[in-house]
Amino acid sequence: MKIHILQHANFETPGYILDWAKTKDHKISFTNFFEAFTFPFPTDIDMLIVMGGPMSISDEDKYSWLVEEKEYISEMISKRKKVIGICLGSQFIAEALGAKVYENTQKEIGWFNIKGQAENDLLSLLPKEITAFHWHGQTYDLPIACERLFSSDATLNQGFLYKNRVLAMQFHLEIKPEGVIDIIEACRNDLTEGEFVQSEKNILAEKSYFQKNKRILFKILDFMEEV
Repeated sequence: MKIHILQHANFETPGYILDWAKTKDHKISFTNFFEAFTFPFPTDIDMLIVMGGPMSISDEDKYSWLVEEKEYISEMISKRKKVIGICLGSQFIAEALGAKVYENTQKEIGWFNIKGQAENDLLSLLPKEITAFHWHGQTYDLPIACERLFSSDATLNQGFLYKNRVLAMQFHLEIKPEGVIDIIEACRNDLTEGEFVQSEKNILAEKSYFQKNKRILFKILDFMEEV
């Protein structure tokens, strides 16, 4: 496959996604919005992956390229491409499918459980409960014609699937240990007091989930590759 990645910040990388792509000999290309960028023609890619970032999807006054990005994501969905959105990327997909994106009642930062909320081919491959990494303060309504996949105690809509080819995940399975360090360094000001905000020390102390989540991510990407 030809996979194209939309990356919003140099510290929020595809992580284990690149490891999976290498095992499959897939071709990878990037649009990096923190430098000069272009979008490939839809005919030149098979799968679009939209990464996270510290901005909001409504920050068009600060980041004018958000307008172009939203149009591109909508076009890729309409052209029936495989699309995966992670964290901020999942919010782009939710909006593209007509759902409202807004501030959550509280931030969710650190290692928290998500639970499967449906019975379908994808979730049958995965554990019923996953301890995933989170770093978000916004959430979204479930778009029409989408199936809710995951929820957490802090966030009802942690992920959804649209027509088996568009996947939104508010959480991070792709992140590597060095990625956690990078996001803390870049976004330390987000670590304020909150029921679902862990301390920097506690976040960094957790090392047992990376390989487990890598295996789960590979199962998800295998599923998306085959649909």
